[in-house]
Amino acid sequence: LLYLHKIFFIQQRSTMGFFDKLRNEFIDIIQWEDNSGDTLVWKFPRYNNEIKMNAKLTVRESQQAIFLNEGTIADVYQPGMYTLQTQNMPILATLKGWKYGFESPFKADVFFISTRQFTDQRWGTKNAITLNDPRFGMIELRAFGTFAFRIAEGGKFIKEIAGTSGEFTTEEINGQLRSLIVTKFTNAIGNGNIPIDKVAASLEDLSQLCQDKLNEDFEAYGLKITKFLVENVSMPDDIKKEIFDYSRLDRIDMQKLAQFKTAQSIEIAAENPGGIAGAGVGLGVGLGMGQTISNALGNASGTNPQPPANTTPPPIPGAILFFVASNGQQTGPFNAEQLAQMTQSGALKRESMVWKTGMAQWAEASLVAELSDLFNNVPPPLPG
Repeated sequence: LLYLHKIFFIQQRSTMGFFDKLRNEFIDIIQWEDNSGDTLVWKFPRYNNEIKMNAKLTVRESQQAIFLNEGTIADVYQPGMYTLQTQNMPILATLKGWKYGFESPFKADVFFISTRQFTDQRWGTKNAITLNDPRFGMIELRAFGTFAFRIAEGGKFIKEIAGTSGEFTTEEINGQLRSLIVTKFTNAIGNGNIPIDKVAASLEDLSQLCQDKLNEDFEAYGLKITKFLVENVSMPDDIKKEIFDYSRLDRIDMQKLAQFKTAQSIEIAAENPGGIAGAGVGLGVGLGMGQTISNALGNASGTNPQPPANTTPPPIPGAILFFVASNGQQTGPFNAEQLAQMTQSGALKRESMVWKTGMAQWAEASLVAELSDLFNNVPPPLPG
């Protein structure tokens, strides 16, 4: 009895295995229930089974299904439910050479693409970025932030990035994306003409500029950056302190600063043995420093109303200069003092021809209003 029972059990298992094999010989339901949260591409496991005629294909929201025939991209399906027939498989039918209708079963690789957004992806500069700022010179910067992306064209993404890998996750592509992001960020901050002391206030504009530049390249991979954020840009402490000091000086009221330094110097001098002498020194230092800083900032910004000291006085405002005709030659120009001396010496006479800027033509000196008084103290020519 035991022997007969064992034979019956073996036959039962064989029968069940036969029906399981018959049931799994052809694939009739194709779908992907994604529960991973980080999978970009998933290959439907065919295990050498074949897809039969009228099989059901289910593509859920935020998915694409792509059929490959011997490594060549064929038909692409958007979200929906499909009954696989020749009519909705035009490219695969052409590749397979189905001239007289659908051949069942057939073999094809089926890839599912996740088209949802993958958010909270981190990026950062491993090494410092060297930039040349017009005000502070060569500066090393580091930056980090987040970005979000999605697959816009599944066929292009498989062809350029994923290949025929059975499963492709965000971790496998993030290294390549981060390298491209750092390159584009470096170009954006270098060509954006943003002063280094204004970067912190321009993070939003810088983020948008980087996103636009990145999408120009990501399009070639079938990807799209949906959000890009520069969260922080850091620099060496000495440069940061220099920028802070400059910003403070730029906002200081130099008159109040001089008054504060003067009062502070007097207070210090009163506590020192130097007494009033110390106070005088402190007063001079306070006033001198305030005036020096004020002049320096005024000259740098172009707003200082006092010009720098000059040992050569400028020309007298409003001085009138005349040219004098002598022996058919033009001489001058001469100012009022020189013309008076020329009148006394006889070099300039009443009938001498003169000209100045603004006159239409040469005229006799005695007829020019500005010169007529020069001849009042000069005696007229002797008679006969």
